[in-house]
Amino acid sequence: MLDLTLPAVDLAPLLVGALLSDGGVTLQVTEVEAYAGADDPAAHAFIGPRPRTLHLFGPPGTLYCYLSHGLHTCGNVVCGAEGEGSAVLLRAGRVLAGIDLARERRPGVADAGLARGPGNFGRALGWTPADSGRSFTVGDLGLEPGIASGRVLAGPRVGVSVAHRRPWRFWADGDPSVSAYRPSPRIVPGHLDW
Repeated sequence: MLDLTLPAVDLAPLLVGALLSDGGVTLQVTEVEAYAGADDPAAHAFIGPRPRTLHLFGPPGTLYCYLSHGLHTCGNVVCGAEGEGSAVLLRAGRVLAGIDLARERRPGVADAGLARGPGNFGRALGWTPADSGRSFTVGDLGLEPGIASGRVLAGPRVGVSVAHRRPWRFWADGDPSVSAYRPSPRIVPGHLDW
């Protein structure tokens, strides 16, 4: 059993290798990023609760979804204390079951890329923003411990322009489903780079 009350930076490496099931698909998580609520200027929770981030401040084990670029639904596992706004972004996974359904949701994509990147992770599972608020602790949304396909490595988060030096991205070394690291083009040297 995963302890979802752990701080995001402690839970995140434990989620690499975890098994997540929903919408007829099971993924082995291969890449995640930790976001530490109000203590993290890169986190959605940094400026406090808003209507679209309400579920981010829910109890540990809540699924928090948001739209990226207005197109892709990204999913996070809320963790830590309720009201804190900490979460682990699910960045990539490898399809273990329901591959035909994942292929329907991402036609023409190689199997290793079906859930590569946070928006594609959500798409492979069939998530929409309406899934935000569901619980990993009750119902048909499953999250179980697993064993990573490779050594778990840590490095800077992808695409954040603040707090970009924090090594809070965790991934399974050598797994082909892991996305490529790309620094944000919006980084301002010296500005909130801690």
